[in-house]
Amino acid sequence: MIPFEKIDPARREEFNALLLQNNKGYEYSFTNMCIWGRQQAAFVDGFLVLFSQFDRKAVYPFPVGQGDVAPVLDAIIHDARARGIPCCITGLSPADAEELERLYPGRFRFMCDRSGFDYVYNIDDLADLKGRKFQKKRNHLNRFRSLYPAWRTETLTPANMEAVREMAAKWYEARLAHDPQADFQLEQRALRRALDRFEVLGLEGLVLYDGDRVIAFSIASQLSEDTMDVHFEKALEDVDGGYTAINQAFAQHLRDKHLHIRYLDREEDMGIEGLRKAKLSYCPDHLTEKYWARLWEESDEP
Repeated sequence: MIPFEKIDPARREEFNALLLQNNKGYEYSFTNMCIWGRQQAAFVDGFLVLFSQFDRKAVYPFPVGQGDVAPVLDAIIHDARARGIPCCITGLSPADAEELERLYPGRFRFMCDRSGFDYVYNIDDLADLKGRKFQKKRNHLNRFRSLYPAWRTETLTPANMEAVREMAAKWYEARLAHDPQADFQLEQRALRRALDRFEVLGLEGLVLYDGDRVIAFSIASQLSEDTMDVHFEKALEDVDGGYTAINQAFAQHLRDKHLHIRYLDREEDMGIEGLRKAKLSYCPDHLTEKYWARLWEESDEP
């Protein structure tokens, strides 16, 4: 079996030496590896191999590295068999899927993961909101500024982190009151882990205030050489235009601080119709296509 180990946040630079060179989806964010689900990692023949467990499902994101990936994929197949679990490989780009089919012709069944596509935006589009396609967003922003003339922003630091935690608690409380059947446990746990390990994970954040009241915040980390991954964005429900305001302010903040960043990855829509509509309304530069594959074993034959 592959000697997987729990991911230590202190190993961020070691992991990012491989991760930042790849323009893959949010699953390959070191931060997400540390805060979501139960994830383990190992280095095999110069490749980073992941073993991820969510909701009692175990998967292997396609390995990241340079060189011959075939021995690494063989190791993943053998590891799944040793564990007695299906060999499911996720996070495949179209090129990854082609490579997997070339190496194992007819042995994997592929599925398009549309609900897992990343929405990737030009940072200038979100920071400037120029042109007719963003007219409604500018109207929302102008309305926000007229309603909250005392708005201001601060960088997220230990000094205001407790206020952000309190605002997040209010956000979840309001959402659960509106929809008691909603399940935010995984997200709440991920956010708590992110705030607890904010500095060691290399996270950056911006807090939006109305006077002294925190009304929104956003948190991100670097995903690749030219892309930042926006992990969390929350705005109080009673603040008209809060999401539009924090979205633009954070894009401006990141652009001013990181001149080399061209894109913001705002992750997936999870197949939620309203979330998909909201993400499309910001006119993404492109979507990061993803597929998953399941090994077809002899025991699967009818």
